[in-house]
Amino acid sequence: MRKITVLGAGLVGRAIVLDLHQDKNFKVTAVDSSAENLRRLPDEVATKRADAVVELEDLVAAADMVVNALPGSIGFGVLKRLIDSGKEVVDISFFPEDMFELRERAKQKGVTVVCDMGVAPGMSNLLAAYAARSFDKVRDVTIAVGGLPKVRTKPFEYKAPFSPADVLEEYTRPAHIREKGEELSVEPLTALEKMEFEQVGTLEAFVTDGLRSLLHYLDAENMVEKTLRYPGYAEKIQLLKDIGLFGEHPVKVNDHNVKPMDLTSRLLLPMWKLEEGEQDFTVMRIVVEGLRAGQPMTEQWDLYDEYDRKMGIHSMARTTGYAATAVVRRLAAGEIKRKGLVTPEELSELPQVVEKILEELRAKNVVFRRSTATKP
Repeated sequence: MRKITVLGAGLVGRAIVLDLHQDKNFKVTAVDSSAENLRRLPDEVATKRADAVVELEDLVAAADMVVNALPGSIGFGVLKRLIDSGKEVVDISFFPEDMFELRERAKQKGVTVVCDMGVAPGMSNLLAAYAARSFDKVRDVTIAVGGLPKVRTKPFEYKAPFSPADVLEEYTRPAHIREKGEELSVEPLTALEKMEFEQVGTLEAFVTDGLRSLLHYLDAENMVEKTLRYPGYAEKIQLLKDIGLFGEHPVKVNDHNVKPMDLTSRLLLPMWKLEEGEQDFTVMRIVVEGLRAGQPMTEQWDLYDEYDRKMGIHSMARTTGYAATAVVRRLAAGEIKRKGLVTPEELSELPQVVEKILEELRAKNVVFRRSTATKP
């Protein structure tokens, strides 16, 4: 029986803990600084209330493997220490730092660390690369993804499965894309367009920095990742950004120094919090275009997933968490043999692993539907 420590038991971490706990091959320990998060887990799950940053090495000492589901603001530092502790890791903290700075470190330690293994980044990278392997030449890769509440509540019509600070960081960090073979850094929230989805109708899509390691892996002429929201959302967020409410430099207010981003996050938290039982959905579309045997072709992967009423697990937690646990199982089974830092797209080089991941997700009703078409 493999001992697994899950760092973080919030919305996504809870889904990971519950899924691994029901597997007889694993003994799971959940770590979180929030007593409320730990209280929501079944009594038979081993829990530790602790500050993972302060007590990390002691918390994971007995673990064979660690899932890092902590906030991105501390994810990189924690992952670095986990590597130094000789732990195999599946990481979904989505930290803003360059993951490749840790590649050689992990290789020297002889451990396997799978980074960014959620739904997006994660399955988006894996399936884009998996599709690209069947093309002779890839021209365009477009990824569009969003998690949204089913009930639209003004003014934002949005709820966050992660902390507002992590979401807002996506709107301030430059987005890296590729156009005509050249990597570009562009402003997030731009290149706004409308997209149609059978299950939800019209959504708007705008550029965010979600390609991450895929930019280093695929030799496509054009690549972009976009976030999906209900129409009108981007304009409201851009207004907050334009008036300085995402600022990182403190502003003096009544003899107190206040960082605008901290204030904005605090105000948005109650408005964006996904409550227990609140229904949400995840929608994603991955489109790869190129040449196959000289013929212009398109391969598309579509995902639509909803809140699990029976288990009480939100869709974004399901799609992100179950992608991570599927890789935990492949790693535990010895099917991912590469040592060092491994990206989701590098897993596309292991077709049997990819198919087992997709099969496991289908068994949980997280279904990625594939379609191909010949272009004129």
